[in-house]
Amino acid sequence: MGSSSEIELLQQALHKAAGMDKETFDLSLPYWQLRTYKKGEYFNEYKNICKHLGFVIDGVFRIYRTNEETGEEKNMVFFTNHQFVASYKSFLSQVACSYFTESMVTSTILYIHIDHLQELYKTSHQWERFGRVVAETAFHEVMSSTEAFLFHSPEERYLQLMTKHPDIFNAVPLYHIASYLGIQGPSLSRIRKRMLSK
Repeated sequence: MGSSSEIELLQQALHKAAGMDKETFDLSLPYWQLRTYKKGEYFNEYKNICKHLGFVIDGVFRIYRTNEETGEEKNMVFFTNHQFVASYKSFLSQVACSYFTESMVTSTILYIHIDHLQELYKTSHQWERFGRVVAETAFHEVMSSTEAFLFHSPEERYLQLMTKHPDIFNAVPLYHIASYLGIQGPSLSRIRKRMLSK
């Protein structure tokens, strides 16, 4: 369990995501755990089943995949302050994960086990609605990522990233951003220069 301000942030996020009132939220209080991750620690590892949903109080996580032949890492999703973090495909289907979910800086989260969430889903429509929101978020992440690569230029993807994660450029090395955008470092530098001159 976190401090009252951390729990308050979580309650506000659940109210915003699923219209959840305080009384319904309070049903979950015994289940949330607070944890701080060091830079480089894993929220979920490759081939593990993701059993927890986290809420980022403060920090940055990334989901990435490693090319087994070359060892090259490809960043797929970032999670920053006040967002829910999970390896969604693994979490929703409870199958082994194809990706790593790693903390990129010292990060603090509140997290809940899937078994406790499933119990809460049975208690009220508001918790059930939150379950749908989690699934919809996962679908939205996948579709947004796919559409970004199919239909948007690297510059547009850069702007979308800035809108969604405004603090990320101060938190992580630029090569991680370039990997997420699917471009090389020099191309990212050119985009940033163009944006700054606008």
